[in-house]
Amino acid sequence: MKKFLVASLLLSASFLASAKIPAPVLDDAAKAKAAETAAKTAWSGKVDGYKLCKSQDKAAAAYYKSAKAAGKPTKPAAQTPPCADPGAFAYKPATPAVAATPAAAPAKKS
Repeated sequence: MKKFLVASLLLSASFLASAKIPAPVLDDAAKAKAAETAAKTAWSGKVDGYKLCKSQDKAAAAYYKSAKAAGKPTKPAAQTPPCADPGAFAYKPATPAVAATPAAAPAKKS
């Protein structure tokens, strides 16, 4: 019984300690790094989609080739858009918006 009580007290103390930890404050460098990581993750997803598209095209071509050789009737493949290669990863960080200063108003001639 004592072991259970001690374990539950330690567990509740750990919850209380974790609740008092403040949220991390991100500086500009950390925000930029997070944005770059998000961009790289999105690009990686596009590359994975491209590779999947190419492998599906290859599998479909092999299927239609073997079906034609076996003399099986096949439906023509539906026209799908070609696989779009995402290219190499290129990240261009967003430039911070600079507040435009209003130009001085020209003096009026009387």
